[in-house]
Amino acid sequence: MNIELTVNGISNQIDVNENTPLLWVVRDMLNLKGTKFGCGKAACGACTLHIDGEAVRSCSYPVKNAIGKEVTTIEGLSSEGQIHPVQQAWIEEIVPQCGYCQPGFMMTTAALLEKIPNPTDADIDANITNVCRCGTYYRMRKAIHRAALLKQQNT
Repeated sequence: MNIELTVNGISNQIDVNENTPLLWVVRDMLNLKGTKFGCGKAACGACTLHIDGEAVRSCSYPVKNAIGKEVTTIEGLSSEGQIHPVQQAWIEEIVPQCGYCQPGFMMTTAALLEKIPNPTDADIDANITNVCRCGTYYRMRKAIHRAALLKQQNT
């Protein structure tokens, strides 16, 4: 099936089975490698990207559901040459250990900060359900609070 898919503000014509997980379209057809494959069951969050601003686990999201919507990957999170406050906070707090899961965490965090601009630890615990095998949760929590401050300073 030939579909039109908007990813990071760019319209793409893709010939793909409509039930193909969006993750594989983004990675294999559009060559955007920041979104990672983790579990394949929408449990770990490594594949998180945004669909119309909402955090979505793309490994179990059929590409047909993204037609007519704006898809944003980690590559599209920054804008106008400026990195996103979440990306800046991740750098400043030296969050990644192996780094594999971090794009998914950053995308989930960016969506959270749009809904809850100044999240509490309880908000973070309730909304950030991604999995990090390296256990960088303490640094991520610090980075989420820092990103909230940076985002407020930028507005």
